[in-house]
Amino acid sequence: MPGGWSPGPADRVLVTGAAGFIGSAITRQLVARGTDVVALVEPGSPSPNLDGLDVERVEADVRDGASVERAAAGCSGVFHVAALYRFWAPDPGDFYSVNVDGTRNVLAAAGAAGVHRVVYTSTVGTIGLRGTVLERPADETSYAEVDHLFGLYKQSKYVAEHEVLRAAAEGLPVVLVLPTTPVGPGDRGPTPTGRTVVDFLNGRIPAYVDTTLNIVDVDDVAAAHLAAAERGRQGRSYIVGGENLPLRDVLAALGAATGLPVPTRQVPRQVALAAAHLSGLIEDRLLGRPPSVPLEGARMSTTHMAFDDRRARDELGHRSRPAADALARAARWFADHGYVRPERLAKMTWGHEMAGMAQEHVQGDVAWGA
Repeated sequence: MPGGWSPGPADRVLVTGAAGFIGSAITRQLVARGTDVVALVEPGSPSPNLDGLDVERVEADVRDGASVERAAAGCSGVFHVAALYRFWAPDPGDFYSVNVDGTRNVLAAAGAAGVHRVVYTSTVGTIGLRGTVLERPADETSYAEVDHLFGLYKQSKYVAEHEVLRAAAEGLPVVLVLPTTPVGPGDRGPTPTGRTVVDFLNGRIPAYVDTTLNIVDVDDVAAAHLAAAERGRQGRSYIVGGENLPLRDVLAALGAATGLPVPTRQVPRQVALAAAHLSGLIEDRLLGRPPSVPLEGARMSTTHMAFDDRRARDELGHRSRPAADALARAARWFADHGYVRPERLAKMTWGHEMAGMAQEHVQGDVAWGA
């Protein structure tokens, strides 16, 4: 496709957030192609999921424009994955300084380097979901109403996305990838998505809410980023997902993979929201610590987050493995890497297909690899 770019052995490529969940998956696939990768990582932060990879690690804060510009110099492409992805931060301003100012710095650095392509990792959190149900999923044309952008993460990514679109309108060869709910090996943080899997494994989900999630494997998300570089259209957004499943089916898939019991009670929406408001009042405002039940998470959990990713499948050739396989891979990785309490681990009985699963993936800091 005109304007497309296929990273290969002759290319030097910058990956921001390279030590993170999605960023490290992209980095692995680039290295497998023989691409020369500049892996931008948070200063002073360990990056174990880059261990064993032949990459140039550069410590730089995306909020430092000069450092980002130096890292991008000589690169022919940029994958901008770094973001502050969580429901809470001690300084709320960090969401905008990292997600918006950091993105503007990366865009400016990419322009100065004259790259062939920028692939920006956005989020389906910028997509409108009002009225969405399992049978009527949202797509890239569904616009978000401002009052439905729950939390500073979504709000800051919404603003950042418009900075990316502005750059595209001014000629920067940028494509946007919007992952849905990535799961899989290597979610060391874990991300808010991975936290749901960990909580199930540890028996901390006694009941479920009426919500829908679109489950996709992290390695399929990474492959879609490379496909976006090759075949994506400038300034175009691509939802990258897998299967739309009610939360009860997500938990059932985890139960089938691990042999752990699955909750059977459904919590009313009002109860979930009330618990979140109380948690925010006591833990966030009074104690100054992350709330056990984040309000943003509770609001999201009472929304049907179903998505239609046909554009990515038709235009990029995106493919995804079954959600049950992705969830099983995530569960096995968490179990093998110390995220599950011993008494729960002893109760697990892995399905036959999980017995010999290779555990080659590792992950870095969630805050810099959304």
